[in-house]
Amino acid sequence: MKETYQGGSLKFFNQGQVERIHEKTLAVLKEVGVKVENKKALDLFAERGAEVDFQEKIVRLPNTMVEEAIDTAPSTVILYGREADQHIELGGTNVYMGTGGTAVNILDLETGEKRKTTSKDVSQIAKLVQNLDNVDFFVIPVFPDDAGKEKADQIRFFNSLENTTKHIMGGVYTQEGQKKVIDAAVKIAGSEVELRERPFISFIANIMSPLTMERDYTDYFRYAVERGVPVVGGTAPIAGATSPITLPGTIVQTNAEALFMVTFSQLINPGAKVLYGVVPTTMDMRSSDFRFASIEMGMMNAACAELAQYYEIPIYNTAGVSDTKAIDIQTGYEKMSNLLMSALTGTNYIHHAAGLLDSGMTVAYEQYVIDNQMIGMAKRVLRGMEFSEERLAYEDIKEVGPGGNFLTANTTMQYMRSEFFDDQLYEASDWDDWVEAGALDARDKAKEIAREILNKDSEELIDSSLLD
Repeated sequence: MKETYQGGSLKFFNQGQVERIHEKTLAVLKEVGVKVENKKALDLFAERGAEVDFQEKIVRLPNTMVEEAIDTAPSTVILYGREADQHIELGGTNVYMGTGGTAVNILDLETGEKRKTTSKDVSQIAKLVQNLDNVDFFVIPVFPDDAGKEKADQIRFFNSLENTTKHIMGGVYTQEGQKKVIDAAVKIAGSEVELRERPFISFIANIMSPLTMERDYTDYFRYAVERGVPVVGGTAPIAGATSPITLPGTIVQTNAEALFMVTFSQLINPGAKVLYGVVPTTMDMRSSDFRFASIEMGMMNAACAELAQYYEIPIYNTAGVSDTKAIDIQTGYEKMSNLLMSALTGTNYIHHAAGLLDSGMTVAYEQYVIDNQMIGMAKRVLRGMEFSEERLAYEDIKEVGPGGNFLTANTTMQYMRSEFFDDQLYEASDWDDWVEAGALDARDKAKEIAREILNKDSEELIDSSLLD
C-alpha cells in the first residue's frame, strides 16, 4: 500500500450547511429529476421504483432510493496497482494525487512547440509517471491522435499497462474498446474473479451537466459495474453556464448529479465499487470562456470532499490545474492554490494534479516533473509537524546554548534526511555559481529530469502477449 496522507483540517461548511445541501439535493432528484437518454437505464430505474417519464426521458428518484444507495455504496474502495506498494485505499480523509485529463496537445520536450498527442506520448507519459514517486496513480491523460476513435481505448490502456504498474484509470470511446480492455485485464489478473477482487484498472463515464445522462456514457458506466471494475460517474458543471452562478447552487447541482450516478451503480449491483465524482468549474463572466483553474473552482472541488465524507463515499475530484498556455508564474499559483485546498479538506482521489496546462487541453513532459514536486510539497503539509518530546529538542537547545550551532546536534543527525522536503528543482545558490552552472531555471531542470527518465531503457512490466 502506498503511504497515506490525511487531510480534513480545512472546512468550508458547518454541519448544518452540509445537511441543508443534502436536503436541497434530494429535492432536485425527486422533483426536477435527471434526463436519461438510454432505454435500458430508464427501464431499470422504473423497475426499481423511480418515477420515470418515458416520453420526456426524465427520471425522478424517491428520497429512500438515494439514501439506500448511499448506504450500500462502499465507504472504502481500494484501487490496486500491479505492485503491492502501488495500492491506494480511498475513503475517509485519505489523500492521493495523480494525473488526469484527455489532452489533445503536448508541448514537445525538445522544441517546446505545441503538437498533437500520439500513441507514443501515452507510453512516454506513463513511463515518466512510473518514475515520479509523488504521483500516486495514472489517469490516462492524452488522446492518441494517430490511433483514431476505434483504436483509442486499446492504445490508451495497453500502452499504459506496458509502462506503469500504478493504478490506471481512463475514459473510453467505444463499447467494443472497453470490452477488449477489460478482457485483457482479466488475462493479466488471471481470472474475472481476481480482477474483481484486485482491480488495477478503472473507468470514467461522465454525466453531462445540467442533469443529463448521455446514451453511450450510460452504457460504458453500466458495463464497468457489471464487470466488477471500479467506476466514477464524473460531473463537470460550469458555474454561470451549465449550473447556477452561485457556488452553493453549483454544489447542490453537482451533488445531485454525483449521487444520481452513485444510485445508478447501486441499482445495477448493490455494493458496486463507485466513486463520488465531481469536477465543478466556472465561466469567465467577462468573456464567456471556460475557467478551469479559478480560485472558486478550487474552493468548490475542495468543499465537495466534506459532502463525500458526510456520505462516507470515496471522492474523485480535480485540483492542480491551470488555464495558462505557458509554464509560468500563473501555472504555479493556480496549481498550488487549488491543489492544497483539496488536499487539506481530505479529498481521496485528486486527479488532474500533474501535467496539465491550457485548461486541460495541453500537457508537457516537464510539467509532470514540476507538478511531482508540488504534490510532494502538498504531502509535506499534510504530514504536518510531527510532535514528540524528542522533537521539542530541549536537550539540544540546552547543550548548544547561546551563540552555538546545531550542525552536529543529536536531532540534526537523526532527522536531517526526513524533516525537510527534498525539492529537486529549487535554486538557492550564489548568483555567480548559478550563472556558471548554466543559469538553469526550474523548467530547464525539469526537462533534464524528464529526459533522463525517458532515455532509460524501458523495463518489461507486463507480458505483451496478454494484450493481443
